[in-house]
Amino acid sequence: MLLDGKKALIFGVANERSIAYGIAKQFKENGARLGFSYASEAIKKRIDPISEELGGEFTLQCDVTDDASLEQAAASVKEHWGEFDILVHSIAFANRDDLQGRFIDTSRDGFKLAMDVSAYSLVAMCRTFEPLLAADSSVLTMTYYGSDKVVANYNVMGVAKAALESSLRYLAVDLGEKGVRINAISAGPIKTLAASGISGFRSILKTIEERAPMKRNVTTEDVGKTAVYLASDLSSGVTGEVVFVDSGYNILGM
Repeated sequence: MLLDGKKALIFGVANERSIAYGIAKQFKENGARLGFSYASEAIKKRIDPISEELGGEFTLQCDVTDDASLEQAAASVKEHWGEFDILVHSIAFANRDDLQGRFIDTSRDGFKLAMDVSAYSLVAMCRTFEPLLAADSSVLTMTYYGSDKVVANYNVMGVAKAALESSLRYLAVDLGEKGVRINAISAGPIKTLAASGISGFRSILKTIEERAPMKRNVTTEDVGKTAVYLASDLSSGVTGEVVFVDSGYNILGM
């Protein structure tokens, strides 16, 4: 198995439809040991059964916008595992009002919130967990096509994802000195809890089915399989990259 014995800490599972859940499931099938984070007690009620289903070794609470909370999470991981091998950042958030209408109407507070949760959190997590990342370990984050092209109603989230991808490249240099790789998966649209907040999301799914080279939308399983590759030794020479899992939609022009 490609991830036999590797320890993977996963941030961002909300329910069984989450991209992070698809990743965790594929990790488990490939021999990884799992730990899960949750943001609040309300989410814990959903995470604990998922952790039990997938054989997770622990769950821990962490607010990625709070450095003290991140430090507490790192201390808990160190107590459970010491070093670990895979860190998955599948976290993004913007106010619903900022995911519709005109981007120009994004509020200052809404912009700050989207950037903090969706982009800066990756930097904060890498800094906090860096001492616990084993040599040759892998960090993964999730992005989207809207970081580079205008997607209707994606708005401030597209700007946040662009910041995330730029951060990824700088982090690749910092972490690479220790042999740690960091890459992003740009997944096509998937019916997740987060996606439900984007106005007109169903029309985006329909567009992919009609225009993408493979004429279908991708699944969390598709994304999970690519995550296994990026987390495994098969991608030992790959860092700072954005890998598209979107049925080829990103290659199209007019």
